Amino acid sequence: MARISGIDLPKNKRGEIGLTYIFGIGRSTAQYILGKAGIDFSKKVNEWNDEELSQIRNIITNEFKVEGQLRSEVQMSIKRLLDIACYRGLRHRKGLPVRGQRTRTNSRTRKGKRKTVAGKKKAPKK
Repeated sequence: MARISGIDLPKNKRGEIGLTYIFGIGRSTAQYILGKAGIDFSKKVNEWNDEELSQIRNIITNEFKVEGQLRSEVQMSIKRLLDIACYRGLRHRKGLPVRGQRTRTNSRTRKGKRKTVAGKKKAPKK
């Protein structure tokens, strides 16, 4: 089993897809890593030998921030925005969309489940 940066890579997936299971590595980064290591993209993870695995590990540790290190950096960036109370920080604090999306409709992912407010009752006609 291939284990890189504390993540068990899926055995029967292609190399470029398997590497994307690591937080901070997407398709293009995975292709760059495999290209630099000289490994075919379509070669499955369980077909990698120990030498290829160690090459991939070295490239990832030397050139990229991944998993815990990257997550903590992202959290520190958000905390900095909260501390300086800029617009983006205030949006984070309120749990609203940060990047200019509309909030009158949509944005349910950030706002959570709808909280229904009772409508105004109509006055009876005389």
